[in-house]
Amino acid sequence: MARREADKAPQPGRSVAGTNLEFTRSHNRRVVLDTVRRLGPVSRAEIARETALTNQTISNIVEELEQAGFLLPGAPKREGRGQPSIPYTINPQGAWSLGFHVDHSAIIAALVDLTGKPVAIREIPAQRPSPRSAAPALRQLADALIEEAGVPASRLLGAGVALPVRFGVGAITTAGPTTLPGWDDPDARRHIAETLEQPVQIENDAMAAAIGERLHGVARAIDSFVFLFLDEGLGAGVFLGGQPWRGASLNAGEIGHMIVMPNGKPCPCGNRGCLERYLSLSAAQEFLADQPGSPVLPELDGAISAPVERWVEEAAPFLASAVNILESTLDPETILLGGLAPASVLASLIEKAMPLPMSVGSRSGRSLPRLMAGSVGHHTVVLGAASLPIFDEINPRFDVLLKH
Repeated sequence: MARREADKAPQPGRSVAGTNLEFTRSHNRRVVLDTVRRLGPVSRAEIARETALTNQTISNIVEELEQAGFLLPGAPKREGRGQPSIPYTINPQGAWSLGFHVDHSAIIAALVDLTGKPVAIREIPAQRPSPRSAAPALRQLADALIEEAGVPASRLLGAGVALPVRFGVGAITTAGPTTLPGWDDPDARRHIAETLEQPVQIENDAMAAAIGERLHGVARAIDSFVFLFLDEGLGAGVFLGGQPWRGASLNAGEIGHMIVMPNGKPCPCGNRGCLERYLSLSAAQEFLADQPGSPVLPELDGAISAPVERWVEEAAPFLASAVNILESTLDPETILLGGLAPASVLASLIEKAMPLPMSVGSRSGRSLPRLMAGSVGHHTVVLGAASLPIFDEINPRFDVLLKH
């Protein structure tokens, strides 16, 4: 009986572990790289003040990173007495990273330098590619990009693959037209990695876009934010305390299937009244299909037409409701709206969503708007995918100080 009762005892998820030199050094290395990314050009003394690490520790890490090619020293600057200081920045040529945006009808590939700047981009058609069918195309694209840019393969950090996928959630969203099947299989990443002969990370498109925004966009100095990703569906990438929040099953941010209209429009996930049935590119195209002469929304450029404006008027209240829920749940510094919709449409959605409902986000003394525009455009996701290996190299990881 005692044995059975012990078996029923709750098991801890993970325990706090003591630090060791390897984990501490790895963490500190990322802290220094992140500080230079945010504040550079920055001297060793400034890095020490910012990170609260000792001057000797900073000196050792900076020297190591400079020798590895990740940091680039600038011209010495004399400031008062003593030795002149040397400002450091991230070295664009220190490493490169591959990114792939796998979508329903195309694969976009990008090669970026260590600062996230694209050096080569290519695109090929594809029809709902699976991991097996996409792997050879990814290898061909990778080889072409590397050859085009003249980048040594030994300086690649790895590859990121971003796509509309959710992980292990059964019927919800995996049966719908806004996701690609097969990519949540644990063997998918291994197969792609073997084909590319590179470390590979697979991420949903919304989180990949949020990571790109954190590294290279308007959120580079924002620790807690939500990136609402407007595509065929609607997803969200969540950052809390400078770290991506993926949830217990890697599916945090599945905001498109939050019910906002009880007994509303049917959704392929099996529910009715899901948010993305009202706020997404597919919802917009469904609305515009009944409007004669309406443009194809993703191809819209410049001023928006009257039919699109009517859809914006209908969709904006749902955006406002989503902001209210996200703020009340997560209390972020701001919420970003970005994705594959035209910038003019996103700007109009933000404008028409005002005034936002009261929430904890209504606090006084804010330094950022509650809702603002993030990155948009055809290459938003692929550049976010290419940021995944860079993010893994640069972003401080507090989990290395925990025992799993």
